[in-house]
Amino acid sequence: MRVSASEADQIVATAHALAEAAREATLQHFRALGLSAENKETDRFDPVTVADRLSETRMREILALRRPQDGVLGEEFPAVEGSSGLTWVLDPIDGTRGYLSGTPTWGVLISVRDAVGPIYGIIDQPYIKERFEGGLGRAEVNGPMGKAALKVRPPRALGEAILFTTFPEVGTPAEGAAFRRVAEKAKLVRYGMDCYAYALIAAGQIDLVIEAGLQAYDVQAPIAVIEAAGGIMTNWQGGPVLEGGQVLAASCKALHEQALALLAGR
Repeated sequence: MRVSASEADQIVATAHALAEAAREATLQHFRALGLSAENKETDRFDPVTVADRLSETRMREILALRRPQDGVLGEEFPAVEGSSGLTWVLDPIDGTRGYLSGTPTWGVLISVRDAVGPIYGIIDQPYIKERFEGGLGRAEVNGPMGKAALKVRPPRALGEAILFTTFPEVGTPAEGAAFRRVAEKAKLVRYGMDCYAYALIAAGQIDLVIEAGLQAYDVQAPIAVIEAAGGIMTNWQGGPVLEGGQVLAASCKALHEQALALLAGR
């Protein structure tokens, strides 16, 4: 759905208010001695902390006041139906494992979507105070080095590309094997960055991110930011990736197509 210029301004202002609230909530506990986590899974470590819940609670409180007509989908609490056709998709801490470890590579993901997909998104790293936003005519990073436009890297061959993923195993054994077919041809492969890797594509620092096993709240904000910067983000078949799963983000069409072919074993 299209939104008016005035509503677009309201959405952006609200998103930044959410990001500020999440910064405060997450930094209350970041690198705190004795910070503990509950495990949400039985077969692997999938942590949630008091900071995850506090961050999402603070954001939901703001939305209830400023945008009560909109829906809300978040990681930690039940979804809220809206009447406006817009839904806020929130990941209060993307990269809780990194958060627990004290690395500044986790982030807060905030996006707004309609029936088609995300129309605006923010990737915020509270500790280094770096915020990436994209959509509704915006594509900008604001951080320690000031403000700058977001723009993906110029096209290059896969042999010159930098590739990121979060977990070395990349999902199932079959998914890991598919990832390695791409990784073997890339110039440089790095691990463990969570949502920050997607921000680096939009900022023109890297070329590819390949992951599997993601959720809707993991991907909506990165889609908005990367597409606003001129990049591409799909599933491993080249289709929409709005609900998560297997994710391929690329700085340009040529690299995207090469990676798709290798992931498919072609």
